[in-house]
This record gives sequence, C-alpha cells and structure tokens, in this order.
Amino acid sequence: MEKVQLGNTGVEFSRLVYGVWRLADDADTSVANVRAKIDTCLEQGITTFDHADIYGDYRCEALFGQALAADPTLRQQMQLVSKCDIALVSDTFPGRRVKYYDTSAAYIRNSVDTSLANLHSEQLDLLLIHRPDPFMDAAETGAALDALVDSGKVRALGVSNFMHWDWRLLQQHMKHRLVVNQIEMNLLQREAFTDGTLASMQLDGLAAMAWSPLAGGALFGDSPAAQRLRPLLRRLAEQNNSSPDLVALAWLMSHPAGIMPVVGTNNIERVRALSGACDIRIDRETWFELWSAASGQEVP
Repeated sequence: MEKVQLGNTGVEFSRLVYGVWRLADDADTSVANVRAKIDTCLEQGITTFDHADIYGDYRCEALFGQALAADPTLRQQMQLVSKCDIALVSDTFPGRRVKYYDTSAAYIRNSVDTSLANLHSEQLDLLLIHRPDPFMDAAETGAALDALVDSGKVRALGVSNFMHWDWRLLQQHMKHRLVVNQIEMNLLQREAFTDGTLASMQLDGLAAMAWSPLAGGALFGDSPAAQRLRPLLRRLAEQNNSSPDLVALAWLMSHPAGIMPVVGTNNIERVRALSGACDIRIDRETWFELWSAASGQEVP
C-alpha cells in the first residue's frame, strides 16, 4: 500500500488509516477479536491506527492496548495516532459539570501519559489536538507540544478540525512543525475543498486525514444527496468489481492532496476489503460527476 511521509519527521503512514473509535461498541471486545482486526489491517498494508483518549468513553485505547501487551512485537509493525483536549462528562471523571476543551500543558501531558500507558507503548507516532479550543493559550499549548517531541514521547504533531487561522496561531508559538490536520471530508461534506481549508493545508505542508469518509453511513441513507449518488456509486462499483463504499473512499484518495481516509468498522469482512479502494481509479470527469450528483447541480 502507498505510504505518506509526514513532513520531515521521519514518520510514514499507510494511505488508508484504521480508526478505532467504534472498538468499544463491538459485542466482542476480547483480546482475540481486537487482534483479529489488527491482523486483518496489517495483512493488507494498513499500518496506521487512529485513536483518541475519549473514544469509547475512554475505553478504546485500553482495549487496543491489551492486544499490544499480549504481543509486544505488534507495536513495531504499526503507527499509533492519538488525540486530546476534549474533556467529556463521564463516569470516568465524575467531577466534571460540563463538556469542555482543555489545551493546558498539564492536561496535554496527562492525556499523553495515560494514552501511552493504555496502549502499552513508549511513544506515539502522531499526537493531534482534537478540536480548536477558544480558551487556548497558544504559547502554553505550543510549548507543551514541543516538549513532548523533545522528550521522545511523541514523534510528530498535528491538529484536527482546525481552520487555517487556528493552526497558524498555534504554529507561531512552536519550533516543531504541525504536519497533519484531520478533518471531516466525504461526498456529503465537501466544504473543505472550497472554503480554503484543504488549500491552506497544502500551502502550509499539513497532510490531510479525512474522518467520517463515508459520512457515518449517511452516504448510503435516504437523503436527497444519497439517493442521487446511489445509482452512480453502484455503476462505478460494478465497473470496478468493487462496492459503493470503496468507490467513495477512492473518490477522496484520487484527490491530488493525497487525502488519507480514516475508516472505522467492526465488521471483519469489511475491514478485509478496505485496501480494494486503492485499486479503483477515479479520473477527473468521474470525480466531478460524483461531486455534481452529491450537490444536485453542475459546477458553475
């Protein structure tokens, strides 16, 4: 599978990323079942695994980490991503009154240490600030992120859901470069292509990761846009001996920005098929054909 270099950090990601946000939702959260998902990804070259401290109400990292603890050799075969700064109202933190964002140095340090302990790892390959924090002290946050790289606990840094003014403010107070922005992108959520976000990321050297690349399943629902897309996705799937979901992933991956979709499913058979998206070629006219079907009109 194609690899993506993250700036000059030395970190290399698989083009497709497996997202573990639903890991705790599976009826079977045993070490054996988690290991089966990991192996299914690795067998097809999907080596990058996307976590966040809050996933599964703070449970997913520990579930995944049990598989790494059972076989420490797995860690050297993968790249681990985690995120922090969202503080959930949860039984895990009974004293919280409200959901909020926390980009303070102490919160970031504690979150990373907890993630490393849960993942039975000494280092994260990438740490992302999960959401823009309107109460952020950019100098404090930037220094905390730099210190994590300097300490060896984190190899590379990035953000998630940031607009260009958000990441540029943070970058101004950092010596290490931000190399990723993970944002929502799919056929139903196309704003990043036209509002300057994806263009600014390319200008500033931030690689693009796409969360919810299938719109959380809404891409195959009953909305007008989904209904317009359905026959086209099916036709393209038939032409490629594939499936509509893989066509939708290929649509993202065909963009010149080198978008990395983050795909999360607990269905082993669907996991096993994911790399098939890499074999589908979407030419320029087909790309705009899908865009036009999603928007319900031709481009201006």
